[in-house]
Amino acid sequence: MKMVRAIVRPEKSESIAEKLAGIGIVSMTKMHVFGRGKTKGLQVGDIIYDEFPKVMLMIVVSDEELEKTIEVILENGKTGNIGDGKIFISAVETAYTVRTGEEAL
Repeated sequence: MKMVRAIVRPEKSESIAEKLAGIGIVSMTKMHVFGRGKTKGLQVGDIIYDEFPKVMLMIVVSDEELEKTIEVILENGKTGNIGDGKIFISAVETAYTVRTGEEAL
């Protein structure tokens, strides 16, 4: 299993979620976050914007579903501008269902 953490533009999060559901990825956690990347913010006149709103999608997928999940996020999250986001992948050793205590996935 893999944990996919995708930090994307807020206006792209719904279309990504819909497309992921379309390929069978229905479980995810969505969090509204703030951050900045390589540009370290944006200055407009005297005002400096050093953090921008983003949405972080956290999804656990099987190894077989990983590539298609990444493709969907890349295709539906891209605007071609700086600040489109990042995708982070990490291994998941195990998961448990809180209600039953059973090992999940």
